[in-house]
Amino acid sequence: MKKLVYTFLILFSLTTVFTSCREEKKTPEEKIEETMDEMQDDIDEASDDVKDAMEDVEDEIEEVKEESKAEVEEMTDEQ
Repeated sequence: MKKLVYTFLILFSLTTVFTSCREEKKTPEEKIEETMDEMQDDIDEASDDVKDAMEDVEDEIEEVKEESKAEVEEMTDEQ
């Protein structure tokens, strides 16, 4: 009787493991929707990167303006 119970337990465990690990097949519509979502995420990420780069460029331009202004003032003070 014990062997029979152990056998069923082992079979149940193996069945559970292999059944839960199986990947579900997706319909073409689901694949398209998933791809579109991934593309939208990539576009959003790229947009954020461009915005960050633009802010960095603006900061650099402001720094150069300030440095140039300081140099011009320093040159005019020397004369």
